[in-house]
Amino acid sequence: MKYKKVVGDTLPRMEAIRTMRRTYIVFVPLYVLLWMLVQITSAQTAEDRIATVLQNKEYAAALELLRPKLKQYPGNSQLWAMQGAAYAGEGNKQEALKSFRTALKISPDYIPALQGAIQIEYDAGSKEAISLLQHMLRLRPADQTSHGMLAVLEYQQGNCPDAVIQFEKARALFDHQLDGLHAYAACLVKLKQFDKAAEIFQRSLALSPEDERERRLLAALQLMAHQPQNALATLQPLLQASNPATEALELSATAYEACKDTPQAVAALRQAILLGPQNVNLYVDFANISSAHDSSQVGIDVVSDGIAQLPKAAQLYVARGVLYVQLAEYDKAEADFETAHELDPHQTLSSAAQSMLAAQQNDLDRALETVQKKLQQRPKDAALLYLQADFLSQKGIDPGTPEFQLAMRSAKQALALQPTLSGARTVLAKLYLRAGNYPEAVEQCRKALDHDPKDQTALYHLIQGLRKTGDNSDIPDLLKRLALLRKQAAHEESERNQYKLVEEDTQPK
Repeated sequence: MKYKKVVGDTLPRMEAIRTMRRTYIVFVPLYVLLWMLVQITSAQTAEDRIATVLQNKEYAAALELLRPKLKQYPGNSQLWAMQGAAYAGEGNKQEALKSFRTALKISPDYIPALQGAIQIEYDAGSKEAISLLQHMLRLRPADQTSHGMLAVLEYQQGNCPDAVIQFEKARALFDHQLDGLHAYAACLVKLKQFDKAAEIFQRSLALSPEDERERRLLAALQLMAHQPQNALATLQPLLQASNPATEALELSATAYEACKDTPQAVAALRQAILLGPQNVNLYVDFANISSAHDSSQVGIDVVSDGIAQLPKAAQLYVARGVLYVQLAEYDKAEADFETAHELDPHQTLSSAAQSMLAAQQNDLDRALETVQKKLQQRPKDAALLYLQADFLSQKGIDPGTPEFQLAMRSAKQALALQPTLSGARTVLAKLYLRAGNYPEAVEQCRKALDHDPKDQTALYHLIQGLRKTGDNSDIPDLLKRLALLRKQAAHEESERNQYKLVEEDTQPK
């Protein structure tokens, strides 16, 4: 059983456009199909010559012989299948598919025509092959090749629940196929069946034990399956190398920490930082370990070194701000959170705004234009009004300008239409802060937090508003709350990065 690689259609990545690669199984070689047709028709003297011509790959001659026969016997499914085979031999897949489809209309269970149609639809990556394969499996339920082809197609369509069932039924076909094993593992990860995914990837690594990427992927899967000891065992050949890769060291640090071996985790991260000082994640990981073990000052020192290397990395200011809160150095914490917000305001946007911005590749003008076009059709859509206000506020508009007034009106209209839309309250609070109306900003932030206590943007603006009004009594507690939310968000982001690592790197090449 072979695979061949074909570039497929583009699919979204976090709603952004990216290229997907497709994996195909060669179902039945054309010469096998022709041989089957020869066997079927060999007893029919009138078709002997056509069968012989097909067998000799004289496709044009076969088509000439078939035309009068099909006029004489238009209801003969075998003749239509033979014509499909001839067209396929010439590379005319469109006409071949028509012929196979015609044969199937006459005889829906005619295996040669079914196989021919499946092969063409499958090679094109068409979902039309799915129903044909399901039909084939009703006729031949134990056919592993059909199960394997169906597994790949369901995977390509993003239907992992059904794909996993088919992968399991065709398990033997994929034992020596890296692309197939990767697809199987990727689907198991999407279904959060991490133990099974790790098991599949062990088979993948066995096929290519010297491949560092395969080894790192297996270790990542084992960490996701809460098997840190197994992950460390998997990583050992990489860690014992004279120049271990930073990725392997980072994974080992996570595994050591999960095994409660913090000194080894710290040592691995320090070595990784020396080798890869431009890797933001290494500093964030170090900060998280420092925070978990009340070693805030050590973490601050390391993250500060990272900021010196990467002064525009918002994540590092967030990480250091969390550590400052633990030391009760609230002014420094607030300053770091403010810097992080200025460097990357999108990290605290609502999920709706984030999705829209991602779709527009963070082009605020295009995003705003899209929303405003939709508002012309639906002027009382609260969500669209909120997004208009949000996008305008992201452009750094000044109080008194027409854009600022439009943003203010849009946020207020959105809340009038949907009072529970906490994101609109957060935007309105931001606008009030910019206009110097601090009591109103504080009120809107508190209302937003009543609806969504985890709204980091509302919490951040509340701290700003209280600072401006001179009411500092609640700020330390609010900073602790913000630090906790930021820490939780960092942990969730780390998990997302692991999923992303596995899902992207297990795509067939």
